[in-house]
Amino acid sequence: MLFVYANCLKKRMMSNNNPKHKFLLFFLLFTSLSWAQNRVSGRIVDEKNKDLSKVDIFINDNKAPSFTTTTGNFVVESDSIITKLKFSRKNFTPETIEITPENAENIFVQLSQAKVSNIQEIVINTAKTKYKNKKENPAYTIMQKVWERKRNNGLEKFDTYSYKEYEKTQFDLNNLDSTFMKKKIFNKLDFIFDYADSTASGRLGLPVFLNEAVYENYGKNKPDKDKKRTLVAQKTSGFQDNQVITVSAKNLYREINIYDNILNYLDIGFQSPAGSDGFATYDYNLVDTINIRGEKAFHIRYQPKRKDILAFQGNLYIDTDTYAVMGATLKSTQKINVNFVNSIYTQLEYDNPDETTFLPKKLVTEIEMSPFSKKKGSKSVIAKRSVDYSNYEFNKPLDPSVFKRKEEEYEDDFVKKDDIYWTKARPDSLSKSEQGVYNMLDQLQQTPKFNRIVKLFETLGSGYYNGVKGLDFGPIFSVYGRNNVEGDRIRLGARTYFGLNDMWRIQFYTAYGFKDQQFKYGADARYMFNKLNRFMIGAGTSRDIVQLGGQLTNGDGVTTRPLSTSTFFARGENNSLSSVNQTSVFAAIEPWKNIQIRVDGVMQSIKSANLELFNLMYYQNGRLRKTVNDSHVTISVIAKPGARFSQTGIDRYQSSNLAPTIVLRYTRGIEGLFNADFNYNKVQFMFSKPFLIGTLGKTIVNFEAGKNFNTVPLALQNIIPANLSYGLSPSAFSQLNYYEFVADSYTTLHLEHHFNGKILSYIPLIKKLKLREVAFIRGAYGTLSDASKAINVEGFKYSAPSEHIYYEYGFGIENIGFGNLRIFRIDFNWRGNYLDRPDISKFGIKAGFQLGF
Repeated sequence: MLFVYANCLKKRMMSNNNPKHKFLLFFLLFTSLSWAQNRVSGRIVDEKNKDLSKVDIFINDNKAPSFTTTTGNFVVESDSIITKLKFSRKNFTPETIEITPENAENIFVQLSQAKVSNIQEIVINTAKTKYKNKKENPAYTIMQKVWERKRNNGLEKFDTYSYKEYEKTQFDLNNLDSTFMKKKIFNKLDFIFDYADSTASGRLGLPVFLNEAVYENYGKNKPDKDKKRTLVAQKTSGFQDNQVITVSAKNLYREINIYDNILNYLDIGFQSPAGSDGFATYDYNLVDTINIRGEKAFHIRYQPKRKDILAFQGNLYIDTDTYAVMGATLKSTQKINVNFVNSIYTQLEYDNPDETTFLPKKLVTEIEMSPFSKKKGSKSVIAKRSVDYSNYEFNKPLDPSVFKRKEEEYEDDFVKKDDIYWTKARPDSLSKSEQGVYNMLDQLQQTPKFNRIVKLFETLGSGYYNGVKGLDFGPIFSVYGRNNVEGDRIRLGARTYFGLNDMWRIQFYTAYGFKDQQFKYGADARYMFNKLNRFMIGAGTSRDIVQLGGQLTNGDGVTTRPLSTSTFFARGENNSLSSVNQTSVFAAIEPWKNIQIRVDGVMQSIKSANLELFNLMYYQNGRLRKTVNDSHVTISVIAKPGARFSQTGIDRYQSSNLAPTIVLRYTRGIEGLFNADFNYNKVQFMFSKPFLIGTLGKTIVNFEAGKNFNTVPLALQNIIPANLSYGLSPSAFSQLNYYEFVADSYTTLHLEHHFNGKILSYIPLIKKLKLREVAFIRGAYGTLSDASKAINVEGFKYSAPSEHIYYEYGFGIENIGFGNLRIFRIDFNWRGNYLDRPDISKFGIKAGFQLGF
């Protein structure tokens, strides 16, 4: 058996039809000689003695490369004789070296640029065999057997298991040229290009971010299931405290299983070439029968039947005996319709220990992103992630303590390791360019101009401007607002901020309305005692004008201002605003991962912000009241199973994925406590989750239900949320007016399906615009008792959607823009019923920016 090791095993497929650049995971077996030379090492450089990567190395007379280097250094080991090595790289003259025991160590290989006259004509045959039907295609017979014997991840079959995971994430600026390097923005920063490296295109690539992480994984299946993934080491180049870059790196990648029908990339579904319905999307061609790691395998090349759908092209390597997937490459088409993304490339390797299971061995994913252009050669960022799985152990006794969360695992020092540790932990040593990232970022952080650029992007990404150490001002996007009560409104705020893992936070704001000439304010403070169970306490107070009923299942925070308060760009005037004075305290804890239990105590007084425009008056014991005094306690259980977070401080940034949010909340109003007017009991439930629906796109489901068990005035009732603005608001009803529906008990359902351009891609000319279609429907049902109507002075105005389910429907067009910048969306909304009501809107258009892939 042949073993090939290199300082970096990352391989990239260059051309499906040119064998010199084909990525292969197989090696030919040699005739074994016990005395033969079986280890060769050396260095590969260009004419300027600069390390040369992406060199194909051929052993003896093999016609396929054994591997492709990503550094200048290489090591080859074999149980069989190595008599010669051939080194080949695009646009360079190949070199062949005879191997003897005397010259096998520290070979120096220098490749020269090939002259045009030396390049012979290359004929690439891209024609595919035509078959009358898929059953005549031999590849179809092979894939049928793959589907029949679909394998599961082997971790599910063992009583216990453990393994190590090494992850490397790197961002590179790509396609740099001399014109770009001379731009004024790089004045005093030009030293960074000393760390750039030539790419296969002849342009420069500059590594700007590198993160290494080591995880230990433990799991058990019997007698009960449990698993744990612990980050034991992490090393990041220069951006440990940068929110934008850290969160962006976490959000790009998902775990994939080649046997699944749909592969999740960026929360968008791509058809898997090894899925059981792959023939509906792909054409398959059996290329050859080859050897991979000493095993015979079918080499099947696949490509999508249509180039403008979310699918891949590449190669599958199928074991000829067991029909297991041994490896695969997946490359997106040139017409990929994903925002900011030019291309996606993935390489997968699997071990197959038995007839029914597989184990991941290696995963490499490269995502090329550009903010504006999809043109080949445009300036872009290549985000690379490679994961090596090793040290698998099965059915060994595991101490129950390994599954328990430990407080030290959340400390910053827990993941800090020295260079000796990283040298041993890496499957391959870092390339010269990767090593340079750490040095370059250290040098950049001493440069004021670079720090100013980083601060600009940090401000735009977080919404806060860091004015002095430990103090941020913002949110900058909430500085100005307008409504019918306050007129023009200015809001200024700030927060403490020392780093991502702060254990405490203080926030405050003040606002002024030029029409009512009133100052408003809000402030809160929170402290977290430990990161293990995230036990924290907090308190806050506010006096402000707010839009009650902006959402049904809302929290009791005091520094978050509802956006619906502003009617700067909306239909009609928003007169139904309330003046709220509130003081609150809370305590929260996570006894289990991603499950929070929170208790809030709130004291508040609520009245109309302008009695001439909006009436909140009610009757209590025969007396007419205009202010509601309320004291209540709320117990909430908030679950986000499967969610991932980018840090461990009091404020966490959730990475985007398909994790659901589930909220169960009970509120108890206590009459007499701090002069409160009412006893009441309220229960609320909320479920929200996106679902990938095969190749048809993604459906977002939001379901809410709740009930007030007692009679309360309008200020404490459940208001079916409305959106009068011309902007997008996913949890509100676009064609309702504020307070149009009020309910003691309610249920609402929002369904929104994103087709990802599947329908419009069939329409000539339109498909060139790369627009995507969205369809949605929203419904609400509820009841309102006569007692709840009678308690309010104008209770006759209010009703619930009890006669029929109120519904809205419509469609939207998203992905509007140019190049890769397609972040605009426009929705067309129709009101389905209750059309005889006065002052309603039967049809409306909403528009806004929608950041996402």
